[in-house]
Amino acid sequence: MPELPEVETTRRGLAPLLSGGVITGVTVRDARLRRPVPADLTRILQGQRLEDVARRAKYLLFRFPGGTLIVHLGMSGSLRVLPVGTAPQPHDHVDLEFDGARLMRLRDPRRFGLMLWTTDVAEAHPLLATLGPEPWDTAFTAEYLHAQAARRSAAVKIFLMDAHVVVGVGNIYASEALHRAGLHPLRAANRVSGARYAKLVNVVREVLEEAIGHGGTTLRDFTRDDGKPGYFRNKLRVYDRAGAPCDCGRGEIRHLVIGQRSSYFCPRCQR
Repeated sequence: MPELPEVETTRRGLAPLLSGGVITGVTVRDARLRRPVPADLTRILQGQRLEDVARRAKYLLFRFPGGTLIVHLGMSGSLRVLPVGTAPQPHDHVDLEFDGARLMRLRDPRRFGLMLWTTDVAEAHPLLATLGPEPWDTAFTAEYLHAQAARRSAAVKIFLMDAHVVVGVGNIYASEALHRAGLHPLRAANRVSGARYAKLVNVVREVLEEAIGHGGTTLRDFTRDDGKPGYFRNKLRVYDRAGAPCDCGRGEIRHLVIGQRSSYFCPRCQR
């Protein structure tokens, strides 16, 4: 599933290519996504100028004068900018055509993505309103995490992946951040000290920034807006490396399942 680094990579690729462009046409080949694509999307968007491409958590926000198009890539979706007239492939569900003979195409083989329209403040939409802070928000601090964890006995990995606590720390990045912070993924969230949460805040930001810098992580489905893979997979220290030696030089990476998700850790350096 595309996580925050993959979505931010997509946003950074799309924004300079599309911002300022005017919608000249909309083609919906299959409206059956996780929620149906609005039936009147052509009427809504025709002639509107795209002001900005923003991101909130894993949602892309295409801001127009009349409202915001909220897009989620689901488990396998991608957005590409292509010349108008490019023949669609299977699973190419929606095209937004812009002046300048270019289009943005949504491809979503599993159809778990979303393309919704709102005329209200996008961040107040029910899908976004209850989300936690972004990892780079000033509200995301050790004190905040420690307070949020005070009554939570769940594993710290589950806690860190809770989008109501902080957005964007998906399965891969939670494993990587906990390794760098020296925290065992099964340690109870309410048994982590404030000092250790301070380190975790820093490494969460560090891991996500590195992932964005390398264009995200391609494990199976994700590709960038230009069709190229993300290269952060080459930098992963623990994820999907069961049996490999840990960088600490004392342990071997192990695999276990936490909350129905694969987790990777070093039992020697993560406590």
